[in-house]
Amino acid sequence: MKRLLWVVLLGSFFLFSSLGQSLSQSAPPKKTPELLAQGKKLYEQNCVTCHGPKGDGKGQLGAALKPPPRDFNIPFKQWTHSKGDLKKVFEVITKGIPNTSMVKWDQLSEQERWAMVYYTIEFAAPPKKK
Repeated sequence: MKRLLWVVLLGSFFLFSSLGQSLSQSAPPKKTPELLAQGKKLYEQNCVTCHGPKGDGKGQLGAALKPPPRDFNIPFKQWTHSKGDLKKVFEVITKGIPNTSMVKWDQLSEQERWAMVYYTIEFAAPPKKK
Protein backbone atom coordinates (compact mmCIF):
# COMPACT_ATOMS: atom_id res chain seq x y z
CA MET A 1 0.00 0.00 0.00
CA LYS A 2 2.82 2.42 0.87
CA ARG A 3 4.50 1.63 -2.43
CA LEU A 4 1.31 2.43 -4.36
CA LEU A 5 0.94 5.71 -2.47
CA TRP A 6 4.53 6.68 -3.33
CA VAL A 7 3.99 5.83 -7.00
CA VAL A 8 0.82 7.96 -7.11
CA LEU A 9 2.49 10.89 -5.33
CA LEU A 10 5.59 10.74 -7.49
CA GLY A 11 3.54 10.43 -10.68
CA SER A 12 1.39 13.40 -9.64
CA PHE A 13 4.49 15.47 -8.94
CA PHE A 14 5.96 14.80 -12.40
CA LEU A 15 2.62 15.38 -14.12
CA PHE A 16 1.98 18.73 -12.47
CA SER A 17 5.57 19.94 -12.73
CA SER A 18 5.70 19.19 -16.47
CA LEU A 19 2.25 20.75 -16.92
CA GLY A 20 3.45 23.92 -15.17
CA GLN A 21 6.56 24.06 -17.35
CA SER A 22 4.57 23.64 -20.55
CA LEU A 23 2.16 26.41 -19.54
CA SER A 24 4.95 28.83 -18.67
CA GLN A 25 6.86 28.00 -21.84
CA SER A 26 4.15 28.77 -24.38
CA ALA A 27 5.37 30.56 -27.46
CA PRO A 28 5.22 34.36 -27.50
CA PRO A 29 2.69 35.85 -29.92
CA LYS A 30 3.87 37.20 -33.24
CA LYS A 31 5.12 40.80 -33.04
CA THR A 32 2.73 42.98 -35.04
CA PRO A 33 2.35 46.74 -35.55
CA GLU A 34 -0.90 46.56 -33.54
CA LEU A 35 0.84 44.84 -30.62
CA LEU A 36 3.63 47.45 -30.69
CA ALA A 37 1.07 50.29 -30.70
CA GLN A 38 -0.69 48.71 -27.74
CA GLY A 39 2.67 48.32 -25.97
CA LYS A 40 3.52 51.97 -26.60
CA LYS A 41 0.24 53.10 -25.07
CA LEU A 42 0.71 50.83 -22.02
CA TYR A 43 4.34 51.94 -21.60
CA GLU A 44 3.32 55.60 -21.66
CA GLN A 45 0.57 54.93 -19.09
CA ASN A 46 2.53 52.69 -16.72
CA CYS A 47 6.29 52.79 -17.26
CA VAL A 48 7.40 56.22 -18.47
CA THR A 49 7.36 57.76 -14.96
CA CYS A 50 10.28 55.56 -13.90
CA HIS A 51 11.91 54.38 -17.14
CA GLY A 52 11.49 57.67 -19.02
CA PRO A 53 10.05 58.41 -22.47
CA LYS A 54 13.30 57.27 -24.11
CA GLY A 55 13.54 54.08 -22.04
CA ASP A 56 16.79 55.27 -20.50
CA GLY A 57 15.70 54.91 -16.85
CA LYS A 58 15.54 58.68 -16.43
CA GLY A 59 11.86 59.19 -15.76
CA GLN A 60 10.61 61.76 -13.25
CA LEU A 61 10.76 59.21 -10.42
CA GLY A 62 13.71 57.25 -11.75
CA ALA A 63 16.44 59.33 -10.10
CA ALA A 64 14.95 58.77 -6.64
CA LEU A 65 14.67 54.99 -6.94
CA LYS A 66 17.23 52.59 -5.50
CA PRO A 67 18.21 50.60 -7.43
CA PRO A 68 17.54 52.85 -10.41
CA PRO A 69 15.19 51.67 -13.17
CA ARG A 70 16.58 49.60 -16.04
CA ASP A 71 18.03 51.53 -18.97
CA PHE A 72 16.49 49.75 -21.95
CA ASN A 73 18.90 51.44 -24.38
CA ILE A 74 21.71 48.98 -23.79
CA PRO A 75 21.91 45.86 -25.99
CA PHE A 76 19.12 43.43 -25.15
CA LYS A 77 21.50 40.57 -24.31
CA GLN A 78 23.03 42.73 -21.56
CA TRP A 79 19.77 43.31 -19.68
CA THR A 80 20.36 42.01 -16.16
CA HIS A 81 17.22 39.96 -15.64
CA SER A 82 16.56 38.73 -19.16
CA LYS A 83 19.87 38.39 -21.00
CA GLY A 84 18.10 38.66 -24.37
CA ASP A 85 15.26 36.25 -23.58
CA LEU A 86 11.77 37.55 -24.42
CA LYS A 87 10.12 35.13 -22.00
CA LYS A 88 12.23 36.46 -19.14
CA VAL A 89 11.17 40.03 -19.93
CA PHE A 90 7.58 38.80 -19.89
CA GLU A 91 8.25 37.18 -16.50
CA VAL A 92 9.71 40.40 -15.09
CA ILE A 93 6.70 42.38 -16.28
CA THR A 94 4.37 39.74 -14.86
CA LYS A 95 6.06 39.18 -11.49
CA GLY A 96 8.08 42.35 -10.91
CA ILE A 97 11.54 42.27 -9.31
CA PRO A 98 11.81 41.74 -5.55
CA ASN A 99 13.65 44.43 -3.54
CA THR A 100 13.22 47.00 -6.32
CA SER A 101 10.53 49.43 -7.39
CA MET A 102 9.64 47.19 -10.34
CA VAL A 103 6.09 46.13 -9.53
CA LYS A 104 4.23 43.21 -11.01
CA TRP A 105 1.80 43.84 -13.83
CA ASP A 106 -0.07 40.54 -13.59
CA GLN A 107 -3.39 42.41 -13.56
CA LEU A 108 -2.83 43.14 -17.26
CA SER A 109 -3.90 40.53 -19.80
CA GLU A 110 -1.28 38.24 -21.28
CA GLN A 111 -1.58 40.07 -24.61
CA GLU A 112 -1.02 43.44 -22.90
CA ARG A 113 2.08 42.13 -21.14
CA TRP A 114 3.47 40.78 -24.43
CA ALA A 115 2.73 44.15 -26.03
CA MET A 116 4.81 45.79 -23.28
CA VAL A 117 7.63 43.27 -23.88
CA TYR A 118 7.79 44.02 -27.59
CA TYR A 119 7.59 47.77 -27.16
CA THR A 120 10.21 47.83 -24.39
CA ILE A 121 12.78 45.87 -26.38
CA GLU A 122 12.43 48.39 -29.20
CA PHE A 123 14.56 50.72 -27.04
CA ALA A 124 17.48 48.26 -26.99
CA ALA A 125 20.61 49.23 -28.85
CA PRO A 126 21.63 46.85 -31.61
CA PRO A 127 24.53 44.57 -30.67
CA LYS A 128 27.94 45.97 -31.60
CA LYS A 129 29.45 44.46 -34.73
CA LYS A 130 32.88 42.96 -34.31
